[in-house]
Amino acid sequence: MSAPYEVLLYYKYVRLPDPEVYAREHQRLCARLGLKGRILIAQEGINGTLSGTVENCKEYRAILDADPLTKEIAWKVDPEQGHVFPKLSIKVREEVVSLDLGEEDFHPADLTATHLKPAQWREAMKEENVVILDARNDYEWEIGRFEGAILPDVPSFRDLPKWVRDHREELEGKKILTYCTGGIRCEKFSGFLLNEGFKEVYQLDGGIVTYGKDEEVKGEAYEGECYVFDERLSVPVNRTEGAKLISTCRGCGCLSIRYRNCGWMPCNAQFLLCENCENTLGRYCSKLCKEVNLMSRAAVTGF
Repeated sequence: MSAPYEVLLYYKYVRLPDPEVYAREHQRLCARLGLKGRILIAQEGINGTLSGTVENCKEYRAILDADPLTKEIAWKVDPEQGHVFPKLSIKVREEVVSLDLGEEDFHPADLTATHLKPAQWREAMKEENVVILDARNDYEWEIGRFEGAILPDVPSFRDLPKWVRDHREELEGKKILTYCTGGIRCEKFSGFLLNEGFKEVYQLDGGIVTYGKDEEVKGEAYEGECYVFDERLSVPVNRTEGAKLISTCRGCGCLSIRYRNCGWMPCNAQFLLCENCENTLGRYCSKLCKEVNLMSRAAVTGF
């Protein structure tokens, strides 16, 4: 029996003449189709992840495919049993993914690296003098990444330019293969690398999600799962016999992909915590957060 819902992941770098007007029109379209999720719109394009019924998602894709501004979107579609978002959020931003380059900013339509299809990517990873560079945030690569990848310890995409400049010696003279979840961040990040003077830069076409769906490579050489920004939190990638989990619970060290947010609200950090440790230790990312939260409660209640 086929799933009644779909999850759509997509982006399109395109020059939108009036993002505010486009966002209002898009809001009406998504509301009419009963779609939920997050969409970011900027002058440089659109970035979205949505869930809805198969029929309504199909109509949504057809409408965007027929629009000259958004035609040729590379849709990533997952079957689901229901919505994976609680509501619809459409926002206008300066950038669809924020690299904060200021006056050095550029449009990926003008500058981006060579795209490698999944099979090409798999072979390129085996070459000598290659570095595989993860373009995601630290909490994303913690639960999954390509074997041997360099993992920048950054909490936000906008921190990557500084990381690159601080670690230039690790990349200099190398063939750089960069990847992200669905491809959108690499469109911008790979262009930044080219502007920084790196000569050989390549990106995984369609990102990890497309790599995992490809019937030839079947997610080979990817460890763990892929973090996604919806209620699923992660999805499987590697469909070979070599598939394995790599992330561990912060409490006991057992293998886990179970993310929770710290119970001390001013912190609210996302971290890995198995169900047993949550039941016995509480939902805290550190002893300090637990102590501070208990002290705050005691000050309010008097107990």
